[in-house]
Amino acid sequence: MVCNRCVIVVKQELEKMKLRAANVSMGEVELAKPASAKQLNDFSVRLQELGFELLDDQKQKQIEKIKNLLINKVQSGEIGEHFSISSFLVKELNKDYSSISRLFSEVEGITIEQFFILQKVEKVKELLIYGEMNLNEISYQLGYSSAAHLSAQFKKVTGFSPREFKSIGGRRKPLDKI
Repeated sequence: MVCNRCVIVVKQELEKMKLRAANVSMGEVELAKPASAKQLNDFSVRLQELGFELLDDQKQKQIEKIKNLLINKVQSGEIGEHFSISSFLVKELNKDYSSISRLFSEVEGITIEQFFILQKVEKVKELLIYGEMNLNEISYQLGYSSAAHLSAQFKKVTGFSPREFKSIGGRRKPLDKI
């Protein structure tokens, strides 16, 4: 689950299946009481039909937590110029960064830093489409040292400069497809 609509959909599915949730948040569902194997299987099938998956593997749970932390950080728009992904994740997860990084790369096939850049580029696309901020404001909000640095990274990832992207009416990818 990567957005609030996802949380709402999962809550609705739990209600349909008469499963009471103690907590539903991005990337996590905590049931009020344990579900049977059949209920979990049925829930998993239903989630897959909706484009979600039920994760019960510890590694996958850790990856989802990392992704959610980074997505939320980007969506907050409060990334300082000297933001450190490693310090942020170590603080949030209370784990050694080298093990976090190695696990993420093994499972996802890209580094945490690459994932973070992809998330930031999608946020830039969103802000460009809305047109409420100029490139300098966007670069400041997302922790880039300059608009030129943002533009270079944007072009490297998308193949377009921000201006070209905006002029062709570019589109964003859904966050769960990145």
